[in-house]
Amino acid sequence: MPTAYQIVVCGSLVPDPLQTLEPVTTPTGPALKNEMMLPAVLDPWAGHALFEAANLAKQNPGSKVWFVSIGPKAKLQQVMMTIAQKVPFELVAIDGSASGFTEASEAAAALAEAINGIAGLDKTRLFVFGGWESASRGSGATMQMVGERLGITDQFQGVDQLTVQPDGSFKVLERIEGGKHQVSSCTALPALLGWATGNLPEPPNNPQVGMLNMRTVMPALQKAKAIKLPGDGLAFASVNLPKQRRDTKIVKDMTPDAIAAEIVEWIGKE
Repeated sequence: MPTAYQIVVCGSLVPDPLQTLEPVTTPTGPALKNEMMLPAVLDPWAGHALFEAANLAKQNPGSKVWFVSIGPKAKLQQVMMTIAQKVPFELVAIDGSASGFTEASEAAAALAEAINGIAGLDKTRLFVFGGWESASRGSGATMQMVGERLGITDQFQGVDQLTVQPDGSFKVLERIEGGKHQVSSCTALPALLGWATGNLPEPPNNPQVGMLNMRTVMPALQKAKAIKLPGDGLAFASVNLPKQRRDTKIVKDMTPDAIAAEIVEWIGKE
């Protein structure tokens, strides 16, 4: 008999990658130039996690998906207008900075507090999903710390596939070094999964799903708790764009060993 899961997805928004991002130093620390003016999109890693959660909920009737997100309310509303048409979920909004310069531990604490505040949460049926990495908070540590704060010790990072077994257990396909996967079996919840790319395409827009979601999205944004992520103890010596450099030369009849030695020498000069 299928289990009715409670699936909490953690994710944030990031500047549209088609925009030019220029780091600057401000009185409060590093930031992006005109950051509040940049159009935002859902973090692609979080997007994979959300789509996988919706697919799991669809396969198990009675399941529910919550999407917990930190970001400025105006930006969250902009992104939700698009994401709400993809899959059904209930938004739990936190009004705070979505900057990539925030401290992962502070973001994790805010996310864990919001998850603990979800009414009727049953950890024996709980999956916590999120991105293995992030296009902004790319430390790969936020979801791990969320799990620790929630007391979830069964954690899987770099997940590409989740398969629920008839007896209620589940198998996880997890990326490891060398282009290989590790298969893990788990017999009980709660569990936390940091998703890589998964196997699902982006769902098409569904206006009916969008209208249903927006009934809860707007009230969630209106009552979003405002928080500050001060980054205490965090310091940046400087912020700048990566240097663009291209040195090209054409040489014939070089051996692979000679090419490799030259590349190593070039890297050593950087």
